Amino acid sequence: MREVLRTDAAPTSPLYSQGVKVGSHIHVAGLVGIDVATGRLAGATIQEQTRQALRNCQAVLQAGGATLDDVVEVGVLLADPDDFAGMNEEYAVWFPADPPCRYAAKLGAVISGVLVSIRMTAITGQNLSDGSGSSAANQEARR
Repeated sequence: MREVLRTDAAPTSPLYSQGVKVGSHIHVAGLVGIDVATGRLAGATIQEQTRQALRNCQAVLQAGGATLDDVVEVGVLLADPDDFAGMNEEYAVWFPADPPCRYAAKLGAVISGVLVSIRMTAITGQNLSDGSGSSAANQEARR
C-alpha cells in the first residue's frame, strides 16, 4: 500500500510528495536547503545548503519511521559541479562510516540560489548494520 509522507519539518510543494512509503521502502523527494523555520535557503555556501537538505531528508525519513541508518541510496544534484568537494565535506559528517550508495550529477533546472538537491531511498525494518557498530558511529557523528 502506498503511503504519502508529510512533515512540517521539511519544505512542501503541491507538485510532489515529500516522501512515499511502500511497504518497507521509503522514497524521499529531491529536497533543497530551505530552512522551513525561515522559508529561506539556509545559507549561500554548498556546505550550509547540503546540511539543510540532509536535515530536510532526515525529517521526511522520520515521518516514515526511518533514520539515516536505513538509507541505502542517495542522489545528489549540484547546480555547479565545482561544488562537489564542498558537498562531500558536509556529506561525510552525516555518513562517516559505511555510507549508502550514491550518485551525483548536475542539476538541470536553474533555481535561483539553490546549489544542491538531495533525494534518498531507505529500507526500514531490517538491521542494515554489519555488526561493526557503524550505525552507532553514524548517529554519534551527526550529533
